[in-house]
Amino acid sequence: MARPRQFDRDQALLQAIRVFCDKGFAAASTEELMIAMNLSRQSMYNAFGDKRQLYMQAMEQYQANSISDLIWRLSKDATPLASLRNTLLSFATREQREGTAGCMGVNAVCEFGLSDEQLNQLYASAGKTLRAAFERTLREALEQGQIASQTDLSAACDFLLSTLNGLKVSAKAGATVEQLNAIAEFAIQALHPINR
Repeated sequence: MARPRQFDRDQALLQAIRVFCDKGFAAASTEELMIAMNLSRQSMYNAFGDKRQLYMQAMEQYQANSISDLIWRLSKDATPLASLRNTLLSFATREQREGTAGCMGVNAVCEFGLSDEQLNQLYASAGKTLRAAFERTLREALEQGQIASQTDLSAACDFLLSTLNGLKVSAKAGATVEQLNAIAEFAIQALHPINR
C-alpha cells in the first residue's frame, strides 16, 4: 500500500487563500486551487472537504491573520495617530508583502452580500474585534490631543474602517502605491486638530 502524500496543511491553506483573494469563490476553479496548493483532487478533499468547506477554512484563517496583523500595527508605533497612519499605509505595499492585492473579506461581501449566514457570523466576529481596536486607538489619540477634542469617535471609526475597505478595493482595481499612500495620508489628515 502506498504511503499517503505528506504536505504542509498551513502552507496549502495559504495558497488557497491567495487564489480566493485574487478570484473570489465562484471564479476560483478546483483545478486552480489544486495547482496552487500542490495537491491532488483526492488529497485536497481529504484534507479540506469540498470547495465550500475549503473556502470557509481559508476565510477563517484569512480573517484571523488579517485581524492579528492589524491589531499589531495599531499598537506598534510611538503614538496612536502614527499607528493609525501606518496601519492604513501598510495597504499600499500589501501586494508586495502578501503576493495578492485582493482581499478575501471584501471579495466575499461583493460576491455574497449578506445572503450567507455562516459568512455573516465570521464578518460580525472579525468586525467587532477590529472596530474595538480602532476605537481604542482613536480614544488614545483623543486623550493625547492628537485628534480634535470634538471628534465623534464612532463616526471616526466608521470613516477609518470605510477607508480601509476602500484601500483594499482600490488596490485590487490597480491603484498605484502612490495613490494608495495619498488616500491613507488624506484620511489621517482629516482627523488632525489643525483641520478643525
